[in-house]
Amino acid sequence: MVALLPASIYNIMIVIGLTGWMAMARFVRAEFLALRERDFVMAAIAAGLPEWRVIVKHMLPNAMAPVIVSAIISVASAILTESALSFLGFGVQPPNATFGNILAGARDYVFDAPWLFFIPGSAILLVVLAFNLLGEGLREALQPHLREG
Repeated sequence: MVALLPASIYNIMIVIGLTGWMAMARFVRAEFLALRERDFVMAAIAAGLPEWRVIVKHMLPNAMAPVIVSAIISVASAILTESALSFLGFGVQPPNATFGNILAGARDYVFDAPWLFFIPGSAILLVVLAFNLLGEGLREALQPHLREG
């Protein structure tokens, strides 16, 4: 898709969004299927609550925490995808600055001035690591029953 469309930040965001929603949809479905078997949902159904109310009042709030955590972690994947596409020349084109463009510009100087390559590479590492750690921290905070020990 990226090779067929003109290279712009908006097209990259659209392509990443269109190709990344399926994993999130599978995750949400799996979460709802797991919640459907929980005792509090079965109790609400046994009490005669309508399906929409069981979904909105009982299942949705319990499914939101894992979905938010997964969405935040997938931001790191989107950053890596955009960086890789821009580095290969399929993404955002210069003069717009992205991590991939900065790395691609430093490619010719990797032996003469390695800091031009290491600094943006380290920035990518730190940003992706920050999103992953934020997602893991939110998982710990929003799902305390998953803590070990």
